[in-house]
Amino acid sequence: MLKYNLCYIIMDSKILLLNRDYPGWMGCWNGVGGKLEPNESPRGSMIREIREETGISSVDLHFKGLKTWSRDDGSGFGGLYLYIGYVSEDCLYATPKRTDEGILEWKDINWVLHPQNLGVAHDLPSSLRAALTDSRCFDHHSVFRGNHLERETATEIDPQVEYDRIQRKRYLQKYTNHLD
Repeated sequence: MLKYNLCYIIMDSKILLLNRDYPGWMGCWNGVGGKLEPNESPRGSMIREIREETGISSVDLHFKGLKTWSRDDGSGFGGLYLYIGYVSEDCLYATPKRTDEGILEWKDINWVLHPQNLGVAHDLPSSLRAALTDSRCFDHHSVFRGNHLERETATEIDPQVEYDRIQRKRYLQKYTNHLD
């Protein structure tokens, strides 16, 4: 049901972000991620995406929940698995670095979270803040009108949602029941 994943890769007070060359969030800074392949686990996919997009192979990966979204009329549901990954300070990863997806660069976390920063994906600051400060897992649901973020809600979810397809499907039905 969820096709994508996203990781906030952290080193000390920096986060590795991608300024995307393509939709969604074209021209905005966001985490590293991608699309799950058929029969791939969310975690396995995230590890693969990090390696493919950055070349980094050693990340202390933690599941932090989901990021889901819909339009203000309830249509357009989508979502992804959200992770935070820590790399050691001796990880020698020089940026900026041009990739097939855009430009990777280490950014100061305070810069990313600044309330007047219009250069990051609109739904990034709230989920990053929760991922950094709260041990629980959340579904960060964003409602958009066009490209404008109307509202966000954070609902605590069981971390087993990462692995348990039945529990995940049952949880996500609240967004998709009216689409059937």
